[in-house]
Amino acid sequence: MRLIQNSECGANVTPQEPDINHRIWQVVAMIPPGRVATYGDVARHAGLGRAARRVGMALRQLPRDTRIPWHRVINSTGRISLPAVSAAAKQQRDRLTGEGINFSAGGRIDLRQQRWRPEIDPAHSPALL
Repeated sequence: MRLIQNSECGANVTPQEPDINHRIWQVVAMIPPGRVATYGDVARHAGLGRAARRVGMALRQLPRDTRIPWHRVINSTGRISLPAVSAAAKQQRDRLTGEGINFSAGGRIDLRQQRWRPEIDPAHSPALL
């Protein structure tokens, strides 16, 4: 994570939270239909290193009517992170299925086949940010 120097106290602090959210949302917006990314993938592409939990925080702060495809972000085991019985988990699964994402009987997505790899598809690369 990028640190900035606080001139008042001389301490290193993280950049302002809205800036981080914006970077995360930009990366998520680039995930193409039919592909998924893990929280860690999004953090890395947003320049946040291994801050996967921070990605989850940013996605929870999205407005309800957002057009950012939050549903394309899953955990590192290929599963939806939301509680399985929640309406949001059902919505996420329905949206992913509607985009052609397949789930195993155990509820996993095959990351080898469905993972977003912007280094392979430059049209959907975070380098454009």
